Amino acid sequence: MKEIFIKKTDNITQIVLLENGNVIEKYEENDKKKRLEEKIYLGKVQNVLQGMQAAFIDIGEDRNTFIHLKDILPKINVVKQKEAQEEKNIKKLIKVNDKILIQVKRDATKMKGAKVSTHISIPSRYFVLMPETDIRTISQKIEDIKERERLNNIINEILPNNFGVIVRTSALGKTKEDLKKDLDKSIKTWEKIEKIKNDENSIAPMVVYNGQSFIEKLLTDLVDKDITRIVVNNKKNYEEVKNILEKFEEKEIKVELKEKEDIFKIYDIEDQLEKANQRKIWLKCGGFITIDKTEALTAIDVNSGKYIGNKNLEQTVFKVNSEASIEIAKQLRLRDIGGIIIIDYIDMLDDEHKKEIIKVLEESLKQDRSKTQIVGFSKLNLLEMTRKHMKGGE
Repeated sequence: MKEIFIKKTDNITQIVLLENGNVIEKYEENDKKKRLEEKIYLGKVQNVLQGMQAAFIDIGEDRNTFIHLKDILPKINVVKQKEAQEEKNIKKLIKVNDKILIQVKRDATKMKGAKVSTHISIPSRYFVLMPETDIRTISQKIEDIKERERLNNIINEILPNNFGVIVRTSALGKTKEDLKKDLDKSIKTWEKIEKIKNDENSIAPMVVYNGQSFIEKLLTDLVDKDITRIVVNNKKNYEEVKNILEKFEEKEIKVELKEKEDIFKIYDIEDQLEKANQRKIWLKCGGFITIDKTEALTAIDVNSGKYIGNKNLEQTVFKVNSEASIEIAKQLRLRDIGGIIIIDYIDMLDDEHKKEIIKVLEESLKQDRSKTQIVGFSKLNLLEMTRKHMKGGE
């Protein structure tokens, strides 16, 4: 049984996903912190830096945004993209004071302004629409070959020319009519954006598309994951949830408003969230892992702790590393850890054990909605992998 709990306290909105009472995903947004990610702007070019093959774009916010040449060139395969970058000079593509349609792909940090791209994507319940491309892909999490073929045939029928699309896992088993209805809404949204883009009287900088709200984005991602109930403690958020579910024509999910109760406390969510912020996580066998995040990467260290085993050393190490792999996959999802991840397992002498550990980790990561990639063990016996933040969607 999966449930969503949405708690609003002062300026903070917290959303947690529970499975059989256990918190498996958590997200938080501060209303005072302006979120730009996914918003589409008609920006104005401020500076073009030929040496960096990049430019700064004014979108009307406190700081200019940053765009690289690769995010201006048409979105094509990696090899052709690299060749195009080597041939093109950014100053031949854009110049100061040009108007340019861009989308924020990564919010600003304390050190850097927001990163933007001309590669527009419009998420919906079943798709991510990509105008002005011919890229068509189906989520790798849809593994059934016949279903992939069925979805591919439908896309070929309903998708107009000059549009690309990513088919999300939520499209699994949906009818052609349902998929077309969802796709048409996104195409209409793009047509409105394109109209502003092509209007000579449009003044830059300006917001063209606000994207989805924090709650709408999470519900779009989660509503097709066998959700049975949504509990909310705030009337405004309650109404928003009801409106989103009505738009999705979703009638099976029960929505409850509990304004006078601390919904995180009475459902044992508070204690679980507190544990999720701890650096050290104990394993059932007596070992533990530690998680340390830096600007560049996340380092995870595996330790045997209290576990001494009852066989030989190699079996003891393998037992701890196996349990650690399952817990690491769980923590990556729970904490929404993204970027480069380095795992320092307890050293294994047997190469077969290393292969088994990778299999255990891969199997555990299948529960994760986000895209992950295991690179493998380095020469220093550190396992390298990457994970995409769920804020970006599937």
